[in-house]
Amino acid sequence: MNPFVDGDISAKFLTGNAYRSPGLRAGLVSRMLPSVSFYSHLFLGPVRWLCRRAARGLCDDAAWVYASVWVADLMERLGCPVEVQGMDAIDAVDGPCLFVANHMSTLETFMLPGIIRPRRPVTFVVKQSLTTMPFFGPVMRSRDPIVVGRTNPREDLKAVLEGGVERLRKGTSIIVFPQHTRSPVFDPHQFNSIGIKLARKADVPVVPLALKTDAWGTGKKIKELGPVKPGMAVRYSFAPPLRVAGQGKEEHAAVCRYIAEHLAQWQRADGVNG
Repeated sequence: MNPFVDGDISAKFLTGNAYRSPGLRAGLVSRMLPSVSFYSHLFLGPVRWLCRRAARGLCDDAAWVYASVWVADLMERLGCPVEVQGMDAIDAVDGPCLFVANHMSTLETFMLPGIIRPRRPVTFVVKQSLTTMPFFGPVMRSRDPIVVGRTNPREDLKAVLEGGVERLRKGTSIIVFPQHTRSPVFDPHQFNSIGIKLARKADVPVVPLALKTDAWGTGKKIKELGPVKPGMAVRYSFAPPLRVAGQGKEEHAAVCRYIAEHLAQWQRADGVNG
């Protein structure tokens, strides 16, 4: 029995191997004032709802998924079609795994729980500031993430390897963004191998994940509150699992190649020059 299939929106992405938004058109206010419309609905809707639950110790997995899918719905109401491919890869692994992805915006942090958690337990590797900031902090802390400071690479590696192995042994998969910061452009030279190292140490497979989420832009003053672009597609693509052999150099290169190829493909499909 899957506790997320209960007739509510939490089952949104339990659609087999792929999900594609139905034809939706943004309303007048969303088209004229997209960021105002989106953030007002976001903070008065799923963020407030989930923060209240977190304050009462009720931010469980079901609530996390519900709020995550709610955010996906808000993006669709902006006229941003959501496309998810390769979800069979999430189910193909017998046991926990590492999801290794590029990091483009705040949106994937909100949306990935709704895609992955109905199929398997999961948490994130996150920077420390996300666990202390208003609104998001209590929610993120409730998810038992692996926390890194992003100031001392050696300490971060130790935290990821030790904390990652502990969670993986408990059966919890982990989402890793090996980039130093969010970026709409993928640079493999800024994409470290920390996910591959953890997978090798814990002897678990890696599921490469390419994503394009720049419909939610990065803010100049507050990175999490950037401009929202109605009509821009939101895309995720999971690759079949990889087993790490040797030092993992080939697997790391394969992850980078998968992400770069999909971003280039999506840019062409969306009429954007790479």
